[in-house]
Amino acid sequence: MNTPDLHKNIIDNLTTATVLVDGQLQLVYMNPSAEMLLEASARRLQQIPFHDWFMVDDDQNALVGALENGHPFTKREAKLVTLGGHEITIDYSVNPLPQKHGRLVLIELTPRDRLIRISREEELLSNHETVISLVRGLAHEIKNPLGGLRGAAQLLERELPDESLHDYTGVIIEEADRLRNLVDRLLGPHKMPLLEEVNIHSILEHVCSLIGAETQGAINLQRDYDPSLPEFSGDREQLIQAVLNIVRNGMQAIQEAAVESPSIKLRTRVLRNLTLGAEMHRLVCSVEIIDNGPGIPEELRQKIFYPMVSGRAAGTGLGLSIAQSVLAQHQGLIECRSEPGDTCFQLLIPLEQQK
Repeated sequence: MNTPDLHKNIIDNLTTATVLVDGQLQLVYMNPSAEMLLEASARRLQQIPFHDWFMVDDDQNALVGALENGHPFTKREAKLVTLGGHEITIDYSVNPLPQKHGRLVLIELTPRDRLIRISREEELLSNHETVISLVRGLAHEIKNPLGGLRGAAQLLERELPDESLHDYTGVIIEEADRLRNLVDRLLGPHKMPLLEEVNIHSILEHVCSLIGAETQGAINLQRDYDPSLPEFSGDREQLIQAVLNIVRNGMQAIQEAAVESPSIKLRTRVLRNLTLGAEMHRLVCSVEIIDNGPGIPEELRQKIFYPMVSGRAAGTGLGLSIAQSVLAQHQGLIECRSEPGDTCFQLLIPLEQQK
């Protein structure tokens, strides 16, 4: 194999997207990785003006300047819109080639979405684990004196000569029990999941029947199920609780905002080769719970999975924290995106549990 053929073969097999344009910003060459990233073939892009397919959110004149002055530059986390209409985040480097090759510019593009997603998920999981560890420590410190208070109140109740005073000790005992139950709820699931083969659509239908009974049909429950989703190993009761917590949150937000034509959609899909945290999973079950409520304020969005954080005055702030704990026990996680009229919680559950 001669040298030019060898070089082309190497570039064709690079995982880095590589694009070459001339002095008029006409496409000269792009490798298969670039075609996949830009969702278009080189033949098609050669017929389209450069700025119509290389649509980034920063100054397009920077590339023209690189052609004129010969200085390379790099842009980090730029937004690029493909011809397919998808917005992706990329790093790209622009390197003018030596003049003996003519006025040519080499552009290397590195997709960042997956790395950003992995970083965000690792931070989410790490923060959740940190908070749960903190709560467990506090729970231990709180439950010990609570037990002492409750025991002392019971002993005092037996010694009181006047039964009318038992109301006071009864209040102490009831409040101690209430605090203990609150601490238990803060901890989330305190037992390992009871694994069995479960069908996610059966779980969703069970939740729909509960919500339908609560709302008496006032909220339109839409289904968009992927029938190809296989059964997987999970704890049915815990998963029902996680899904119910999220759907009920959406239901309550819709009701409090008095939304016209209220609706909640449940959508399932199979995702392939998805990284959750630091683990790559070949097949993942995706459950999206989408409501048309008022949305989650920006200042709450990054901490809604923390215990005792709620956007509702009457909310306990435990439902989403418990749901995230359930998904963590299934090696999955929950993500959220929200804007007014469109809030989506996405539950991601590996279909093949890691050993």
